[in-house]
Amino acid sequence: MAQRVIVAMSGGVDSSVAAALLHQQGYEVIGMTLQLWGKDVCVSSGTRLCCSVRDALDAKAVANRLGIHHETLELVETFRERVITYFVNEYANGLTPNPCIACNDQIKFGALMEQTEALGVDAVATGHYARLDRDGVGGRIRLRRAQDASKDQSYVLFNLRQEQLAKAKFPLGELTKPKVRELARQLGFPTADKPDSQDICFVRDGNKNGFLRNELRVDQEPGPIVDTQGRVRGTHRGLIGYTIGQREGLGVACGVPMYVVAMDRTQNRLVIGTKEDVLSRRCRVERVNWVSVAPPVLALRAEVKIRSRHDAAAATVMPIDASSAEITFDEPQPAIAPGQAAVFYQDDVVLGGGWIAPPKAESEP
Repeated sequence: MAQRVIVAMSGGVDSSVAAALLHQQGYEVIGMTLQLWGKDVCVSSGTRLCCSVRDALDAKAVANRLGIHHETLELVETFRERVITYFVNEYANGLTPNPCIACNDQIKFGALMEQTEALGVDAVATGHYARLDRDGVGGRIRLRRAQDASKDQSYVLFNLRQEQLAKAKFPLGELTKPKVRELARQLGFPTADKPDSQDICFVRDGNKNGFLRNELRVDQEPGPIVDTQGRVRGTHRGLIGYTIGQREGLGVACGVPMYVVAMDRTQNRLVIGTKEDVLSRRCRVERVNWVSVAPPVLALRAEVKIRSRHDAAAATVMPIDASSAEITFDEPQPAIAPGQAAVFYQDDVVLGGGWIAPPKAESEP
């Protein structure tokens, strides 16, 4: 009897081809489109939300063409609780969240994977560009970079657990994006030339700060923008929404490019500085997940990514305990933002990762 696999079908080209490949390999594929917003939002075929009418129809059309079963799973409240609330609260606390990691961890391999037993399926597959294998010595499942380095998405999957990886499939891990589109065209999929989705799918108009203000329903107090010497350079409209290393949208003219260095909430000041001012060699990470290896007790060498579009940099990772570590980079890195994830690699294997913690105050031990 063929293994039954749920494929999370977003209505994009990647998940469409993932479903096709598994179907060709003999799996019994169930296409599952996640409804993450209420019907009052998902009404326009032009919206870029993940659950737009167009996306759902595209996923259904692909499933029909393949001759596989297709369903829609309503996760509106779960998505709000586990992703949007996290996103808003992190910014409210002066941190820089990564909603893609939260969505993968809590929705695609959380709430969706929770359906496997009820539906009698063996695995959940997505269109992520990443690979899995099994360590021949310890027997752990290892998360690895995709073959196509330009599309690799292993960073946003670092927080998955071994029990989740055991039921996960990434059919696109050995393919390039051009090859995926070529396959989609050969199969006659309506998604073949569809643009990739945006990073923050639930911010419909791209106005992140407007979204945060609407969600928090608070009037932010304007305050001074000061440089690292304390000189006033301008006025901010409220600290929520800024992130360490941000250059755009500061509204100041200093003769040289300026970046956000810190948000001083005690005095409601936005601190800016030069590129050199946002460089740092060290950071501490918390809630570490050692995804592919057992938690180490000794320092190890790794390449560390501090955000999804950051080139991994050589560093020493020193475990503090099973759930925290200190990272020291060989060379200073720009804009290490608390709230973002730092992910550790050796060659193409994701060792693990954790969440960048705010720097300790000088009075803290």
